Amino acid sequence: MSTIAITPAGPMARIAAMPAAMVLPAGIFALLALMVLPIPALLLDIFFVLNIAISIAVLMVALNAKRPLDFSSFPSVLLFATLLRLALNVASTRVVLVNGHEGGAAAGEVIESFAAFLVGGNFAVGLFVFAILMIINMIVITKGAGRVSEVSARFVLDALPGKQMAIDADIAAGLVTADEARERRREVSVEADFYGSMDGASKFVKGDALAALLILGVNIIAGFAIGMISHGLSAGEAGEVYVTLAVGDALVAQVPSLLLSIAAAAIVTRVSDQRDLAGQIGGQFADPRGWLPVALILGAVGIVPAMPQLIFLPGAAIAATIWWQLKRRAATPQSIAEPVEEVAFDHIALADVSDATLVTIELGYGLVGLVDAAQGSPLITRITGIRKQLSRDLGFVLPQFRIRDSLDLAAQDYAVLIGGVSAARGNIRPGKLLAIDAGDVRAGHGLTGEATRDPSFDCPAVWIAASARDHAVAEGFLVVDPSTVIATHANQALLAEAHQLLGPDEVREWVDGLKSRAPALVEAVHPDPLPLAALTRILRALVADGIGLAHPQPLFTSMALALQKNPEFDAVIDAVRADLAARLTARIAAPGEPLKVVTLDAGLESAILGGMIDPATGQPLIEPDCGGMIMREVNRIADAQGSAIALIVQPPARRALAALLKPRAPRCLVLSIAELPATQPIAVVGVIGAADDTPALTAPPSTIAPQEMAA
Repeated sequence: MSTIAITPAGPMARIAAMPAAMVLPAGIFALLALMVLPIPALLLDIFFVLNIAISIAVLMVALNAKRPLDFSSFPSVLLFATLLRLALNVASTRVVLVNGHEGGAAAGEVIESFAAFLVGGNFAVGLFVFAILMIINMIVITKGAGRVSEVSARFVLDALPGKQMAIDADIAAGLVTADEARERRREVSVEADFYGSMDGASKFVKGDALAALLILGVNIIAGFAIGMISHGLSAGEAGEVYVTLAVGDALVAQVPSLLLSIAAAAIVTRVSDQRDLAGQIGGQFADPRGWLPVALILGAVGIVPAMPQLIFLPGAAIAATIWWQLKRRAATPQSIAEPVEEVAFDHIALADVSDATLVTIELGYGLVGLVDAAQGSPLITRITGIRKQLSRDLGFVLPQFRIRDSLDLAAQDYAVLIGGVSAARGNIRPGKLLAIDAGDVRAGHGLTGEATRDPSFDCPAVWIAASARDHAVAEGFLVVDPSTVIATHANQALLAEAHQLLGPDEVREWVDGLKSRAPALVEAVHPDPLPLAALTRILRALVADGIGLAHPQPLFTSMALALQKNPEFDAVIDAVRADLAARLTARIAAPGEPLKVVTLDAGLESAILGGMIDPATGQPLIEPDCGGMIMREVNRIADAQGSAIALIVQPPARRALAALLKPRAPRCLVLSIAELPATQPIAVVGVIGAADDTPALTAPPSTIAPQEMAA
């Protein structure tokens, strides 16, 4: 027996979801219909009441908002409310001019009521009331709100770069998470858009007031003409009927316009607070010191014989009562509304004993000024730039750094920690500059200061006073400030341990970015045959070997091809390294220049490969004396050449020798013979372990092809 599954995602479900999305377009078309189609007086009354209700609702929302951005849709709401009012003006004009001769009720009960009740049926009084409302709306409220919107928009846009830099500084200092920073950036962007929109939205209200004035004039002139020409009314009768209805129509539209103008002014003059406008004003008027002078002044005015004492003296009594009540309330201690949850003294939270930040820069108490906002936070700016540059070089977004002080360090010491383990330490002199001798300094320079070594590249350096900067630069020194020293040292330390910064979260984000451009390529590798954990392990190994992730497509292509041949971890790494060997050699040899190569003597290499094997990894174990000799010779040759070199070995010996030399000979790149690009010229500058390798070091380097070396 088969079962048929009925899914809700069919046509009926889509039709059910349409009304919510179609409300706004339908409303716009309804407004257009009001302008061009005749409607009965009853329906016009309903729309007038709806217009007043919407205006009151907008005003209430504006007054109850705790901050302007809580009503960020106000500019759009103001636009649609203005369109509704103009559409009603057009529709009511048609009704008044067509049916006005039949009496006030022919134009609708709302217009008739406004004309009769508010102005007493006297159109002259109605004209004056309408003029006063126009003056209040246009000259006072709308003009002031427009000016506030303009100034606010200008100040918000001017402060936008500073707010963005403050968010970046908080991220670098570890004060906010990435999600919190993203939310703050969104709020800054919405704030700028809101005040810019409010600057233009105030023109809606001003234009609406002018349109109401023009429509009133048209109704009066057209009413006189139609009443006297078409319906044979006298001038007095036409004025009595049409002018009264036109004034009532104008007042019906002007009252909601005034409410929206007040709402706009309340929004743009708000200051962000945790309370609504009523609570904010009430809380700030709750100071009893402001009410006692009010009571005294009203009482003094009230005792003047010519003044109405029955009004001033009760007012003084009320103000004195308010002062007395507020003073008693201020003197009474306020009880705590919500009980504070007591925490046991022996309770320890996980956040108290763990640190979720992977990279931490610790400063001694004497270096805290480097992150002081009053001094421009120079270290935070440098660290933010270093993080961006490392992310760009490595090809994945580094997790956020944290900068904190530490009492375990000396006053002028700093430390770079990766996962809680110290990766670099140094000592600087705040207030001074470090002049580094990078090899271009003239002999007898005469620069004096505290001699030291550059912590990043171990070059001779001198701590000098800031006033000696120009002298040091003229003598050929590279002069940097203390924050740059820390940032550069942190950059070198993190670059050497970059693979530790790559975790599953970073790999997932990196893969998702590639999937949007090359989905088929990603499917060939992840999640089958490489799940996230296995893919992270391979990428960490490649980053540790110096292959960055900045160009993911060639890297993923090499991995996909390698997995087809041998899915073993070591085999995939070797195959990818051989395929991307040009990236490795480009680190120490410029394009077109020969690669300076050192090799092992055949006997020494055979001894290493035929010696003891690590049972856990299957890699050869190098004797300590042999390893020390290789390390010394490699460093000696690199010093003699004055540049980085490459040690070329057989593939089975590469990992063991790379593990030996990477921390001890940083200027030596260990490559297997299979990883040499076919087009890379080679200059052999030494052979380690030969009976007499001195001629190889003193003679001019020989340039051979990789195929000849392999042979």
